[in-house]
Formats: sequence, structure tokens, C-alpha cells
Amino acid sequence: MSSSPAKTGGDTRKILGPGGNRVRDSEEQKKKKKEGMKKTELRSKKAAASLTPKTILPVRSNGSVDSSYSSDSSIAKDMNFSKRGVERSTGVKKPAKVVPHGVEVEAAETFSPVVPIPLRRCDWITPNSEPLYISFHDEEWGNPVYDDTKLYELLALSQVLAEMTWPAILNKRHIFRKLFDNFDPSCLANVNEKRLRSLRENGNSLLSEPKIRAIVENAKHFQKIQQDFGSFSNYFWRFVNHKPIKSGFRYARQVPAKTPKSELMSKDLMKRGFICVGPTVVYSFMQVAGIFNDHLITCFRYNECNNNNINKHSQTKLVKTDTQGRDPVENNTHMSNDHLSLT
Repeated sequence: MSSSPAKTGGDTRKILGPGGNRVRDSEEQKKKKKEGMKKTELRSKKAAASLTPKTILPVRSNGSVDSSYSSDSSIAKDMNFSKRGVERSTGVKKPAKVVPHGVEVEAAETFSPVVPIPLRRCDWITPNSEPLYISFHDEEWGNPVYDDTKLYELLALSQVLAEMTWPAILNKRHIFRKLFDNFDPSCLANVNEKRLRSLRENGNSLLSEPKIRAIVENAKHFQKIQQDFGSFSNYFWRFVNHKPIKSGFRYARQVPAKTPKSELMSKDLMKRGFICVGPTVVYSFMQVAGIFNDHLITCFRYNECNNNNINKHSQTKLVKTDTQGRDPVENNTHMSNDHLSLT
């Protein structure tokens, strides 16, 4: 007699899989697992998007649940990689740019400070040069000068160069000006012997007696030139036809100690009674007063002195010449017939 199996509560007994006690995943469980994976990927993408673009590499998704590469660990790895820098194909690492929050990388580049380029000066100006000497080079030496009192001061200081250097002269310039009445030729020309003796006593620690006497005595001959030529500036600039000479030296070793022009002016000054005005002294005077632009062509002052001359040349009072190319003062009876030609 056959009998049918008994029903237990109307439920069907679950079938065990081949693995033993583990039950096969139902379709509903598989669906939940896929949704969880999608949520994890969505969180990873949002975290990557919140970081600075251009510095974080995109996170790769991995569909394998059993894989050891997780989304969270990939984000941390990419963040550390962006801090260290991006390694190019050449193997050189470029540091990552740190910009303020909310500022674009291109805009942040404009905030970088601009480093000024140092000025290129003549070779005799070094990093160890005194600031006063550097200022003298940058503002005075080689500038065309047309004022008579200024010209006399520079002539006197050029005579002092035989005993002192320019830095030493500049440091004591205020003492020289006080001692020699601001190098005013009209004042020095009236110095008597008693006053000259006082100058020698007060300035004995600074200059030798011949230099002190030369600065005083030359003031008288300086005034004589002013009377003959209208101004010492007219006489002075006639040696170069009222136009500075641009030497165009590239190296300091090319700058000479004297030139034919300085020798010519030296002879003419001594002929007029000046003392301590050799060709070397006169050439130093021509350099500092701007007749010769002896700034090296690599120096920024070379072009500046040329431009200064263009601006001032139109204001300079030039001496008119007669039909034979001579100055009107040369026709005076007190002038010698063997007057030197300076043009």
C-alpha cells in the first residue's frame, strides 16, 4: 500500500546546494549586492570630484567584490600622489601647485612675485663698492655738464685724483666744498695770501700744498676764460664741437689714461696759466663732465648719458663762428695769433 509524503505546514523545503550548508543566493539578494556596489562607486566619484581637478587622477572602478583594490584606498593613494608631484615620462617630478580654495590655477600664477633684474654697471663697480661711489656712477659720472661752477668743481676734484681715489674724494667732498667756498671761482679768485696760508693750514691733512695752491690760482685763469669765451662751458665743449664722444668700450681695459683731445686741452690750459692740469687729469675731467661717455656699452648708464645729452644739447648756448670758422673772441687784439684749433 503506497503512501504520499507528509506535508509540513505547506512550505516547500529549501534545497541545499552542492557546497553543503551554504544556501544559494536568491535573485533578490544578488540585486541588493549590485545596488550596494553602485552606491560605493557613486561615493568614490563624488569624493574625487570634490578635490582640485588637475591634481587628482580619476579613480578607476573595479567590479570584483573579492578584489583587494578598494575605492577608499585608491582615493587616499591618489591624494598622496598629488602631494608628492606628478611624475612625467622623463622621470623628473614637478611639484604640485598649492592654490587657495576657490582660486583657479591660471589665476594663482599671476600672484607669483616678479624678481627684479639687477642693473648692469661698469666693471669697476663691484658688489663691494661703497654706496656713495655707486650713486656717483649712476647719477653723475659721464653726465654732460654745462654749468660753470659745476665744471670748476669737477676740474678741481680731477686734480685731487692724483692723490686720492674717487671713493675717498666723495667721502670728503663736503669738507672740500666748505674749505674752497663751494668751488665758486669768483670767491676763490679773490683769495689773498693770508687766506691762502689759512687754507694750507686747514687742508694740510687732506691735500698737499701744490694742489691747494692750484685750486686757488686756477680760479683766476678760469674767470679769464669766462671773459674771453662767454663761459667756461663754451670753451670746454669746443674741444669736441659741442657734442659728446661715445667711446663704445666693451671692457674696462680698453679705457685709456689720456687721449689726443685731452692732450690738446691740457696744452691750451697750461698756456693760459693753469697748473696741475696734465693730460691724465684733463681726461679724467672730460670723463666725469661728460665730454667722453666712457661708460661701457654693457652698462645701463651708457644709453642714459646719451639721452641726457640729447635733452640738454638744445638748451646749451653755443658759440657762433665767423665765415672763417673762428670764434669772435679770437678777433680781439689781446688774443694770440697762434690760438689752437679745437674742432
